[in-house]
Amino acid sequence: MNRSLHAIASLLLTGGTFSAANAAPPDYPPRKPGLWEMKMSQPDAPEGKPHVVQQCIDARTDAAMREMGGGASRQACSRQDTRKEGGKIVVDSVCQMGATTLTSHSEVSGDFGSSYRMESHTTYDPPMAGRAKGSAVMEAKWLGPCKAGQKPGDMVMPDGRTMNFMDMKPIPKKK
Repeated sequence: MNRSLHAIASLLLTGGTFSAANAAPPDYPPRKPGLWEMKMSQPDAPEGKPHVVQQCIDARTDAAMREMGGGASRQACSRQDTRKEGGKIVVDSVCQMGATTLTSHSEVSGDFGSSYRMESHTTYDPPMAGRAKGSAVMEAKWLGPCKAGQKPGDMVMPDGRTMNFMDMKPIPKKK
């Protein structure tokens, strides 16, 4: 999987609200049910082009995505500090991905009913895919009800493919 699709998958598995390095956040509002559009970019990446994903959610799929992302981070992260600062949720974490340690600082703001934004800065030690640091920005906005024929959990990927989060099976742990 290329770096861009890996970043998209990480964001999607956490409900599109937090980086993969996140634990259970403090009380924050769930996303409004319906169709969300998420524009994800890595300003410092060579490709630099934003990726747009649409997600049809209801309360059940939104909660399931947060739970799956939180479970993955509990297994991979040795530090996960989440706090509210003013109108933002701030996450500082240290996680392991293979042989690389990821140290991240993320800030999330918005109302989760019409829009929200996440900005994340990460360092990689040793460098990952030739990069020692990176940043990501995700801007999400609510578009309205899900489109005809969509069901909660459907995600329309940048290449036009549709996949349903609820149909994905967890990856078994290696022993």
